[in-house]
Amino acid sequence: MHIGIIGAGPFGLTLAQRLSRAGNQVKIANSRAPETINPRTLHTGTRPVWAAEVATDTDVIIVAVNFGRIPSVVDFVRQAPAEAVLIDVTNYFPTIDGVINGLGSGQTESLWAQTQYRRPLVKAWSTIMAESLADKASEAGTIGRIALPVAADDDGHRMIAMTLVEQTGFDAIDAGKLADSWRLQAGTPAYSTDLTANQLPAALRNADARRASLRRDLMLAVIDERTEATGNRPDADFIVALTRLLFQ
Repeated sequence: MHIGIIGAGPFGLTLAQRLSRAGNQVKIANSRAPETINPRTLHTGTRPVWAAEVATDTDVIIVAVNFGRIPSVVDFVRQAPAEAVLIDVTNYFPTIDGVINGLGSGQTESLWAQTQYRRPLVKAWSTIMAESLADKASEAGTIGRIALPVAADDDGHRMIAMTLVEQTGFDAIDAGKLADSWRLQAGTPAYSTDLTANQLPAALRNADARRASLRRDLMLAVIDERTEATGNRPDADFIVALTRLLFQ
C-alpha cells in the first residue's frame, strides 16, 4: 500500500519503519523541510517529503501530531484521494493542546477531529505510548502480545487499519463505531495499559466517560511530579503501572 504519515516524531517514525518493513511504500513529513528528517531513522521504503506532498497518491494517510495541531494539517490531509483511508492516532490533552470548546466531560474527540478533516476517520494506535510502540511489538501468536483497538464508521476502512496495526506488531481489536471511540481516550482502562487481546474487550466495556478526563489529569500530574522530583520523565513501564492503577 502507499501510505503517507504526517508527523515525524518518535511515534510517526516508528510507524513508518514498521509499515515500510511490512512492504508498504511510505512517505513521511514534518512541519519543516524533508532534509530535516534524519535518514538514519528511516527504513528502506520510506521517503521524507514536504507536507504538501505527503497525502497525494496515497491509499492511507496517518496523522501523528499533537491533537491541538489537527487544524494546521487539515489542508494537507485534504490532498489525499477521496477513497484514501484516514487514520488519526491523536489524543486530547488540554494542558498540551489548549482547551478546545466542545471537548471534555466525555465528548468523543474523534468525532470532533472528523469534523475538522471533513472526511471519514479511523481511530487506531491511539492507546499506546510511543515507547511501547517502539519496544513492545511482537509476532502474531506471541504470549502477552499487546492488543490495540480500532474504531471507525466505515467497515472497510476499519479492516484496512486493523491489518496495518497487525503489521506493526500488535493484535488489532474491532472497537466498533467512531461514536464509541471515547472508550479509547486518555483516562479510560484501554489507554496506555498495554493489554492483551483477552483483556482489552473488558477494558473497553468498563470505560467511564464521566471519570476519564479526571483520571487523565491525575496521570499527567503524577508524571509531572515524578519528572520534577527525579529530573527524568518516567519510563514506559512506570507509566503503564500507573495507568493500570488509575484507569482500571
